[in-house]
Amino acid sequence: MPLPSWNPLAPVLQTVAAFSRQLLIAPEAGPEDHRLRPLLSVSLSLPAAPPPPPEVLKEKDANAAPLTKEEVGRATWMLLHTIAAQFPDEPTRQQKRDAKELMHIISRLYPCKECAEHFKEVLKANPVQAGSQAEFSQWLCYVHNVVNRRIIRKIRSQGQKEEN
Repeated sequence: MPLPSWNPLAPVLQTVAAFSRQLLIAPEAGPEDHRLRPLLSVSLSLPAAPPPPPEVLKEKDANAAPLTKEEVGRATWMLLHTIAAQFPDEPTRQQKRDAKELMHIISRLYPCKECAEHFKEVLKANPVQAGSQAEFSQWLCYVHNVVNRRIIRKIRSQGQKEEN
């Protein structure tokens, strides 16, 4: 039986691609070079199909429900854990800086402002550890658990308010 052609990570990769279009950094050529380039590009191996006409895209956008806070959160954590799993065992100084900067960029640009502010606090209390793949993965798991504990406390406190 052939495997399904749909990639289960396609929605995550599409979210990353859309997010990365918003992240731009200046090239290393220097301050006199004002061109910008994307921080990250993602290509999906999907069957080639002609793009739909613009009016269809506008109609789809108008009918599409925005992602919930939970959906964005799950996709973000999946992306971060995937990056950590692929992080080098012996990263270069630049890779270590990139991992740290990625976390700080997320804390500044995350679409949920309350979550972004909390993540800034979490980063301040738990600086990024990216000395190796194992260290970065363990740090990310720890930070993810910190965030999950806050979410659980928040859900419990909301439940108590409703009962009273």
